[in-house]
Amino acid sequence: MTIYKHFCKTLFLVGISLSFSLYADQQLEVLEVKTSQSYEISKNLPGELLPFQQSKIAFEITGRISSIYVDIGDRVKKDEVLAKLDDSEVNANLEQAVARLDLANQVLNRFEDLRKKGFISIQDFDKAKSEYLVAKSQVKFFEVKKSQTILRAPYDGFIQNRFVDEGTVINGSNPILEILDANKVEAHVSIPENLVNNLEVSNDYVFEIGQEKAKGKFKRLAPMSASGSNSRLAIFEFSDFFIPGSVIDLIIKIKKSEQGIWLPINSLSQSEQGLWSVYTVSDDGSNRVEKDLVRILHFENNYAYVSGTLKDGDLVILGGLSKIIEGQTL
Repeated sequence: MTIYKHFCKTLFLVGISLSFSLYADQQLEVLEVKTSQSYEISKNLPGELLPFQQSKIAFEITGRISSIYVDIGDRVKKDEVLAKLDDSEVNANLEQAVARLDLANQVLNRFEDLRKKGFISIQDFDKAKSEYLVAKSQVKFFEVKKSQTILRAPYDGFIQNRFVDEGTVINGSNPILEILDANKVEAHVSIPENLVNNLEVSNDYVFEIGQEKAKGKFKRLAPMSASGSNSRLAIFEFSDFFIPGSVIDLIIKIKKSEQGIWLPINSLSQSEQGLWSVYTVSDDGSNRVEKDLVRILHFENNYAYVSGTLKDGDLVILGGLSKIIEGQTL
């Protein structure tokens, strides 16, 4: 008689090789089983990967587009120049403003000397100072206008769409490009109301993304259900980057509180009225084959979680079920 031990699911099982009394060269594997108070089932919930940020970007002022430096699919860095407006008019206005500021500064300096000598009134000096400040603000105004002729990337990203071409005259409301965040994505998953309590904020959960598995951290839950829906939107974030738009599956574990036993499928044979037969070895030392009836609660891989007349310590026969009968002595 050969004895060995192994783990199966969360159960501790003992395998024992025995021989039929009719066929001495045949062996049966027998497992000692242990009951559990609950089991878990896996449920896949579909979702979508979306960029953490997604923006349609535009110029703040009206103008004619002179250059666009990127196209769909390009990767860009934060503050990288993406497009420019024709800035000839702004440059001319800025040059004039700088010239006026220079002149106003000269006048103010001269008037300051004259005031110290008493040659001009305080009112004339204040007027010169006011004209200097106006000229200075005009320079700042056109410097801002010049900066607004340049469109920069708001963050690291990918160009998703390009809406216009060079030479187009636009106003401040016309989107020029669409950019997607290149560093972070998040998953949006619709969670049925009855499963919401299975999620805990900041916990990691497993996702299937194509052929890969990845962990996403549960970030938040939408405060209200979508109109006409009994589901809530759950948001998950990832430390790794994945291509936005991918369809994904959240694998959620659901605990079922019901006493039962995990058995390999090859220990079961179909019986009547939806029940299954399990053959065991009697515990009175006679090695007699006995039959128990069980109900399958859950399948997972090559195992079944069952309830019925089995109890802790029963020796369940695996395989070769077609070659044994109830009452047979091993």
